Amino acid sequence: MSKRNHTISEICSVIHGKLAGENRNNIIEYLVFDSRKLYFPASSLFFALVGERRDGHAFIDEVYRKGVCCFVVSNPVDTTKYPNALFICVDDTLVALQQLAAYHRSQFTIPVVGIAGSNGKTIVKEWLYQLLSPDYNIVRSPKSYNSQIGVPLSVWLMEDSHDLAIFEAGISRPGEMEKLAGIIQPGIGILTNIGDAHNEGFASELDKLTEKCRLFARCKTVIYPHDLPAKYGIGPNTLFNENTARFTWSRNDPNASLFIEKITTGRQNTIIEARYRDEKISIEILFTDAAAIENAITCWCFLLVEGYPQDRIKNRMLELTPVNMRLEFKKAINNCSIINDSYSADLGSLHIALNFLKHKSGKHSRTVILSDFLQSGIDKVQLYRQVAAELVENEVARVMAVGNDITQWLSLPASVKMETFQNTDEWIKKFRYAHFKDEVILVKGARSFAFEQIVQLLEQKTHQTVLEINLGSITHNLKEYQKLLRPSVKTMVMVKAFAYGSGGVEIATALQFHQVDYLGVAYADEGVELRKAGILLPIMVMNTEENSFDAIVEHHLEPVIYSKELMYAFGAFIRQEGRQHYPVHIEVETGMHRLGFSIDELQPLADFLFPANLFKVQSIFSHLASSEDPKEDNFTAEQLRIFKQIAAVIEKKIGYSCLKHIANSAAIVRNPALQLDMVRLGIGLYGVDMAAQNKVDLQHTATLITTIAQVTQLRKGDTVGYNRKGIISRESVIATVRIGYADGYPRKLGNAVGSMMVNGQLAPTIGAVCMDMTMIDITGIPGVKEGDTVIVFGKDIPLQQVAAWSGTIPYEIMTGISQRVKRVYFEE
Repeated sequence: MSKRNHTISEICSVIHGKLAGENRNNIIEYLVFDSRKLYFPASSLFFALVGERRDGHAFIDEVYRKGVCCFVVSNPVDTTKYPNALFICVDDTLVALQQLAAYHRSQFTIPVVGIAGSNGKTIVKEWLYQLLSPDYNIVRSPKSYNSQIGVPLSVWLMEDSHDLAIFEAGISRPGEMEKLAGIIQPGIGILTNIGDAHNEGFASELDKLTEKCRLFARCKTVIYPHDLPAKYGIGPNTLFNENTARFTWSRNDPNASLFIEKITTGRQNTIIEARYRDEKISIEILFTDAAAIENAITCWCFLLVEGYPQDRIKNRMLELTPVNMRLEFKKAINNCSIINDSYSADLGSLHIALNFLKHKSGKHSRTVILSDFLQSGIDKVQLYRQVAAELVENEVARVMAVGNDITQWLSLPASVKMETFQNTDEWIKKFRYAHFKDEVILVKGARSFAFEQIVQLLEQKTHQTVLEINLGSITHNLKEYQKLLRPSVKTMVMVKAFAYGSGGVEIATALQFHQVDYLGVAYADEGVELRKAGILLPIMVMNTEENSFDAIVEHHLEPVIYSKELMYAFGAFIRQEGRQHYPVHIEVETGMHRLGFSIDELQPLADFLFPANLFKVQSIFSHLASSEDPKEDNFTAEQLRIFKQIAAVIEKKIGYSCLKHIANSAAIVRNPALQLDMVRLGIGLYGVDMAAQNKVDLQHTATLITTIAQVTQLRKGDTVGYNRKGIISRESVIATVRIGYADGYPRKLGNAVGSMMVNGQLAPTIGAVCMDMTMIDITGIPGVKEGDTVIVFGKDIPLQQVAAWSGTIPYEIMTGISQRVKRVYFEE
């Protein structure tokens, strides 16, 4: 193998640790810190990282049971509990991880490119990979692995077979870049740009720029926008060493190394003309947005620095393809789901994609459609042996191998069904609808195999309106709220009403992966669906009904008991079933006046709970009526007082403590005193801050997208829609879009009450909203054509704004989105 593996003794010396356990000089191939992502435990080294909410030392038991026997720890560990395990004790496990990565990097002399900047790092990295891979075997950061943890894991991927490395580095506060620079040790630096991302961590944008440039302290060459230093009133020597060669580009200053003279943007392409060394040169790219143009210029600069001839540059620039920044999870034919990663095939991205497949598949069978791995630089026997190991470790049931190399060299055990195809055309010719059912399918292939054709065949054909759900933003928002919690406070996440319209199973799967403590659903059938999809977390059912008792018990759901009648009925059912200590939750009334035992009903509740052993009270909870409103803080405080009084009486009567929770999303932010033992996170997870105090940096999670069905030119006096409600007052251009009230777009938003986003501009509705269509006025918005994308809500039109136009709340808009609207899930 071409990987430089290290022994435990060597690693212990490098990170200045003390070894506990019998040293057998284990060979380490993989570094891990996440107990959920263990694929090759026997050759893995687990770093017990200590974070704000989680301490890796708490997962040593789990990781050991999964087969890992080598650990780096900073807290005392009872080594007698782990026979045959080795522990390296250090002061700081994150520092140790970074030291080990820096040491590994120092073993290589190949060219290393380091990329920093506020935006464009990942695109530039991936485009350089596309441009240079015909000439080099490149190791690069997987996805956006650019953090204090991600950079060491990226650098660890370096092997003897590589002859070029490209790593990106991201920071959020002072002092971080120096650590990353010591790990990456770049010889060539690229600074993309400076924007407002992470401004909160720095005193000024100049301080942020200066910190980012620390990555280039020892670079021989640095590439950057020529005008950037002057924008902050400094000279380049303030940012870079005097002996560092500089290559710059500018649209304003002819003194730049590459002076951009003209940019001509067409409908689907852009021609960039420039002057370089007194010569006129140009490139063409099949992109038109400003960010892509800037990223392409940065890549152009790198190719010029490397001495590439202009004709080769022009050819390769024309071949640039979009960088798929996310793994999409979509509904497919015959109750299948599909993960589309059809633009690359290499070991690093395969590892990530298979991890995503395992995390998303639950109990469903796993199928992988995989192409040849091109230009890997690794011996084919070793390459496909590694591919096979990844597939087996991730419990893939079926592999469809496409290509000459993979069909010849990939060998799998009998437990994995393998089908082979010489090329994509053969796969398409043999495709049969009935060959796929109830499985999750990963489609992953090199660009030249054009696997997008396979994706089109497998995708469920639906209406062109889709709701995109960003699972990465869901995770981000979860962590934002958890930052506000005391370490001992548990988190229940509400996934009722189809997870506020986002898709219950998919959201619950992500939450289970990130180890929340509880899920909450409205009705038993929602909990049953989650159980059938492989969700194992405890699930509380808010609205318990007598006709659901069987389903609740069969699927190990935990009902809420909110009235005497329900208590007696469920108690009788449990007694009849011969069960004891069934987990239940007690809802108490403190001022909402909806459901729950009032203080006057405590005696019969306590009398029932105490002598009987039918129930095990998991939690006591109540609902806040107005936690987001400062004017109602006194009422909220009174609710808390009543709740504590009732909970104390119940706990005293039953003789044991249980979880107590009353805080919702707004209360988590506004009132830490309400956290108690557990909080219930609802709409906040989906990016809606009902507290409106800017204490949480929430990301929008859902984007509702539709398309234009027709564009029509209308004259003054024409009318639009039913009952001629839309009257044209001037010559206008009207677009009909594929969304209506049957999709969940409120009828109230017709007649210019609401707007949609087209080509970055707001277009008001005109006429009444129809069942399946809505008309919008796109007059004055250039370049609009049939088939174009229209944003109904998302980053640029917040859900809260659409709700305000409708005179309602975000909950109603999200939960009202019809099930005929396809949900598309992705992680960036």
